[in-house]
Amino acid sequence: MNKYLSIPSRILVAFASGALIAVFFLPAWRIDLFAPQYPEGLSMYIWINKLSGDVEIINGLNHYIGMKHISADMFPEFKYMTYVVIFFMALGMTAAITGRRKILLAYIIATLIGGLLVLYDLYRWGYDYGHNLDPKAAIQVQGLTYQPPVIGHKRLLNFDAYSFPDAAGWIVVGAGSLCILVWFSEWFINRKKNKR
Repeated sequence: MNKYLSIPSRILVAFASGALIAVFFLPAWRIDLFAPQYPEGLSMYIWINKLSGDVEIINGLNHYIGMKHISADMFPEFKYMTYVVIFFMALGMTAAITGRRKILLAYIIATLIGGLLVLYDLYRWGYDYGHNLDPKAAIQVQGLTYQPPVIGHKRLLNFDAYSFPDAAGWIVVGAGSLCILVWFSEWFINRKKNKR
């Protein structure tokens, strides 16, 4: 079986790896809140090293139900995520330059593990944020927690909360999917050649 990628496949892997540069310039995740008093919605954008959007307004509202103040300090990941993205870009480019299928497979496995860790990290943060409430909060509903959804929609009191990847997040998903498609295409083509 051929251990090397074809030239078109190497170009696609290089393109996918290079596309990760978008993570430095675009938000990776977003949380949107809609309520009768905020029909236009409130949004919080999560980048790889900061937060943006209506964070202070959301903090003001959440204060009444005892939720913690949202700040960049809540996310220690911001201190090293830049290096994680650089590592993934370098690993992908190494697969493209050397053309080694094993390196591409390692890149894909690392990407899948990284994606699962991101989802777990969002869940863990959301659980702590929604469950560990101030017992002296002005508004208290016995037994009710306010954990935002990891992905998708959830009703929190009179708010509809939505959590989804943003522009950079979708680019990461697309880049990973493209590399998976390339690997399986190469595997399938080589399998057919070997049968002949």
